[in-house]
Amino acid sequence: MTGERVALVLNSGSSSLKFAAFDITQDDVRELVAGQVDPAKGDPPFAAIDAALAKVGAAAPVAIGHRIVHGGPKLLSHCRVDDAVLGELSAAERFAPLHVPPALALLERATLQYPDCLQIACFDTAFHADMPSVARTLPIPHSLRDEGVHRYGFHGLSCESVVFQLGDALPGRLVVAHLGNGASVTAVRDGRSIDTSMGLTPSGGVIMSTRTGDIDPGVLIHLLRTRGCDPVELERLIDKESGLLGISGLSGDMRALHAARGNPGADLAVAMFVRSVAKQIAAMMTSLGGADAIVFTGGIGEHDPLVRQMICHDLAWAGVTLSQHDDPAPQSCPATTLPSREEHQIARHMQTILAGG
Repeated sequence: MTGERVALVLNSGSSSLKFAAFDITQDDVRELVAGQVDPAKGDPPFAAIDAALAKVGAAAPVAIGHRIVHGGPKLLSHCRVDDAVLGELSAAERFAPLHVPPALALLERATLQYPDCLQIACFDTAFHADMPSVARTLPIPHSLRDEGVHRYGFHGLSCESVVFQLGDALPGRLVVAHLGNGASVTAVRDGRSIDTSMGLTPSGGVIMSTRTGDIDPGVLIHLLRTRGCDPVELERLIDKESGLLGISGLSGDMRALHAARGNPGADLAVAMFVRSVAKQIAAMMTSLGGADAIVFTGGIGEHDPLVRQMICHDLAWAGVTLSQHDDPAPQSCPATTLPSREEHQIARHMQTILAGG
């Protein structure tokens, strides 16, 4: 379409690739097309993306935006990708070996596919970069902290999108619970992150689909001593064999666990997930000195009313109540849902960077 400036956003997960194209000509970015491809099934991703752009008559993209889970200790602001940034991203692989290598591979492929486009990296850690020391610092020797071992926090783009959607209705003390295959809980004061459940890596915090979340470090030492596990084995255990899958012995998919209701393992997994999230929300309420609202987002957070109800039941002591749009009764801490619009948020950052901001 004449006059469009198209920003193409790529949001890669562990097995699928979400994409969206936006017209960033005006202040309010406008979505033109969105979709998902599964490279693991042999889908040629850029052929599908180009076909989707052509179908809606979109102009060629002027820039490609990438969601990057972890930028390491030096990449804490969204930026244009150059050789120096690529070098820092390569160094950041040690912090998130599950997420960074696929992101780097996608960056390389996108550069080859769209050689005339600027590549822009948007980091999930950026929203948490200004957390206070009491939240950011891990209880380890200073020498390790100097090497970048501290709490980074993740799902920042999702949290930002929630803040943006709330707009003028943004409360001073907000808890964002991003619940999906990966899950985290974040304390937001006046639109800024002041504490969050994930730590050095996206493996920490609440119980997740196949990730442990927080775990007694003595368990890992025990496995090193008794089983002689190496780092690869421990990483597989923590990231791919635990969480809902490990507890239930059935699946890491919450929908499958609901379908298996009555199975002791499935019921225990759901109950432990709920309790884990409720405990982290309570922790974030402590950091905030109370909470004015809770927002659930992410695949589970937005689409699983039973889990939301169970979490809020665990937090009823704090006045947490699921918000009903037709219920005029005052609530001390209403809990609502909003979609996670990471792609929209990336497009807004791209717009700012392209404008020289």
